[in-house]
Amino acid sequence: MKKLEDYVRSIPDFPKEGIIFRDVTSVLQDAEGLRLAIDTMQGLVADLDYDVVVGPESRGFIFGTPIAYNNKKPFVLIRKKGKLPCETVEISYDLEYGQATIEMHKDSIQPGQRVLIVDDLIATGGTTEAMIKLIESIGGVVVGVVVLMELAGLKGRERIAGYRLDSAIRYEGK
Repeated sequence: MKKLEDYVRSIPDFPKEGIIFRDVTSVLQDAEGLRLAIDTMQGLVADLDYDVVVGPESRGFIFGTPIAYNNKKPFVLIRKKGKLPCETVEISYDLEYGQATIEMHKDSIQPGQRVLIVDDLIATGGTTEAMIKLIESIGGVVVGVVVLMELAGLKGRERIAGYRLDSAIRYEGK
């Protein structure tokens, strides 16, 4: 039986020399890999008490929706600015080269609701930190973050210290 790591394609020197790109599409393209990814991530947070699952565009949608469905929880989208049709709240944050803005519907989380964030990856933690701030700005309580892959060498875990982070696969490098 294959391990989850066996489904991840590693591409050396992409997007630049010295980087090993961990490709999530190879997990998604294999039915057993996808099932193992969802089951593993869901299992990591089985002990958590949460009301809502939140996932960022776009791969957070892929992993978050089945976890929400399996646990009979609503799923809330976090999207890039300008993609949601109703009243939104937003936050801007710095990227390695520039800035990004994400938003969610203002009424998607009620004050006091316990939130599980689901995504494919945590690297530097900038996007995850922004999501936490966005959720908290409307009264949500982030009880955990679960990701398929963690690039531990980029120290995203440190950036969101104080929040529970579970990762199905942990790569020590960058």
